[in-house]
Amino acid sequence: MGQNLLATCYNIQMRLHDYAPRLAHLKWLLDADPAIRWQVMRDLTGEAPEAIAAERSRVATEGWGAQLLAFQSPAGHWGEGPRGWRDDLPKEDRGLLITLYALVVLKDLGLDPASKQARKMIDRVDKRLVFKRLNNRPFLHGETEPCINGRILSIGSYFKEPNDALAHQLLDEQLEDGGWNCEAPKSRRSSFHTTICVLEGLLDYERARRKSAAVTKARKRAENYLLERRMFRSLRTGEVINKRWLRFSFPTFWHYDVLRGLDYLREGGIKPDSRISDAIETVMERRHQNGRWPLNLLHPEHIPLQMETGVARASRWNTLRALRVLRWYNNATW
Repeated sequence: MGQNLLATCYNIQMRLHDYAPRLAHLKWLLDADPAIRWQVMRDLTGEAPEAIAAERSRVATEGWGAQLLAFQSPAGHWGEGPRGWRDDLPKEDRGLLITLYALVVLKDLGLDPASKQARKMIDRVDKRLVFKRLNNRPFLHGETEPCINGRILSIGSYFKEPNDALAHQLLDEQLEDGGWNCEAPKSRRSSFHTTICVLEGLLDYERARRKSAAVTKARKRAENYLLERRMFRSLRTGEVINKRWLRFSFPTFWHYDVLRGLDYLREGGIKPDSRISDAIETVMERRHQNGRWPLNLLHPEHIPLQMETGVARASRWNTLRALRVLRWYNNATW
């Protein structure tokens, strides 16, 4: 990979037809939780909007979505985690982290923010959760780290309302190279992990009727930060920055990987170009011979829900996301 990129792109285009979902793949994906089914119907089979909406509405009352909603306490949080998990943190911070992770997963499941279950859930968060160490700042107003604030901006924009102050704070924290880093200002180099979390937040902010030239410009700079590094390579040496980024997980929590980065570009309507050819090749190489993508790893973060089977087993989440990324790439006009 990495040699003669235009030719590589051309070859990938030709090979991508072999990666289109077959009937058996679609049947397997549709024989799943409503959170998977409605996204397959939207992204892969092109069902009617009414059918997609009907399937999506089941996320609040069935399967993973309903299970995760049921774990929320009346106080608004999702517990403090199992014994031994993140003992380095105060109990309050552990609870807020798990709450953050649970909210991001509910968004990823596609829980309809207009549903009564979603409104009840986010109202609990909005009215009852605060960062005590920050003078009781409301949870949805964010805290100090851009990796966390990017996801809080995303959650607030999706489930409640876009937070202008939090968006502007993130724009002010963008680094010279185009991305973000929770270690700034000590570090002046961006982090892929932080950058993808902020990018997703800014995209959801703009979608919540807050389109602005400043936010669009910031997103473009950060997207170029990823693209200039071909989604996973050192700008200086061209070497793979972190081989874990070539292994796909779900939920991703705060972790970057190639599939997450590509799915963001697809979601944002970015036109693919030759700079992602290596990343697309990586996605294709991860597919098993049966046409399914496995769960390559699980991150140590915690939510009170187990969605899929173990590592190395076929993953509906990874298969869905890989197939829609490949479709987006293959449908581009070169």
